[in-house]
Amino acid sequence: MTSIAPILISLLPVFIFLASLIVLDSYKLVKRNSVIYAILFGCATAGVSFLLNTMVIQKSGLDFPLYARYIAPVIEEILKTTYLVYLIKRKKVGFMVDATIYGFAVGAGFAFVENVYYLTSLPDASLFLWVIRGFGTAVMHGGTTAIVGLLAKNISDFRGTDNLAIFGKGLLIAVVIHSYFNHFFFHPLFSPLTIIIGLPMTLMYVFQQSERVTREWLGVGFDSDVDLLQTLTAGNLPHTKIGTYLKTLQSRFRGEVIADMICYLQIYLELSIRAKGVLLMREAGFEPPPEADTMEKFEELKFLERSIGKTGKLALHPFLHTSGRNLWQLNMLQQG
Repeated sequence: MTSIAPILISLLPVFIFLASLIVLDSYKLVKRNSVIYAILFGCATAGVSFLLNTMVIQKSGLDFPLYARYIAPVIEEILKTTYLVYLIKRKKVGFMVDATIYGFAVGAGFAFVENVYYLTSLPDASLFLWVIRGFGTAVMHGGTTAIVGLLAKNISDFRGTDNLAIFGKGLLIAVVIHSYFNHFFFHPLFSPLTIIIGLPMTLMYVFQQSERVTREWLGVGFDSDVDLLQTLTAGNLPHTKIGTYLKTLQSRFRGEVIADMICYLQIYLELSIRAKGVLLMREAGFEPPPEADTMEKFEELKFLERSIGKTGKLALHPFLHTSGRNLWQLNMLQQG
């Protein structure tokens, strides 16, 4: 029991916390495989971080406590954030809660490898150390990366951009928390307690806000997509605002390209409505079966996108919901 206790205390808390985040997500938008990939990336990041930290310490000759407080937090938080940069830029994150789960999963993987290293390096360490590392350090690694993710996603949605600047605020906060934790200004148990108490309260607030935004977006987006699709399929397109707009494009595009643009818009709206319907059913506790023609529609959408070209797609921009969240929903539907 004495040999098993350090392993359980140092490794389990962060993954129990991660599992709780996934359970609390009403829409279940983050798939299990995606969480596993994020954890594995965090594990790999810990290895890279160890090598990089070792090299910098050897080259610089800095005192280890000084390095651990001011340099290591910067390197480690930047490395952990790289996966979030990839996800947000590739439109694979729909809401703040998704970014929070991905970020925490990356941090959990990082903490897992780090604690395994210390378990093998310090086999005779006291149980007190493993309590601090399991409930404090490990959860801190998950929490800081989660903060980077949720703030970056929030700023991305607000500004309508995914450039690297959106990660600056979250990274700064993450580095400050990480550095604070490594200082041990107070009793060694104080930092883990602040993490364990403060982090759940913060993340619960984020979950509530994210779900409120999700419901608002689903309601408004669903209604506007349905109205636009009904306009396209009602049979009186030339007498509508869309028809008038498309008529002004006749001098710039051939007739067959205009027809492809209408088809593209119709299929895009159908998929958008279908994706929002899936989310609404998930919120109600149902997991709808995948529709057989979904992939066919995506293939047709890609064909039409090539046909109308970038200029044609830009011309449709007033009617296409091309924010990061709307592009994400199509990714989500395509991946099933």
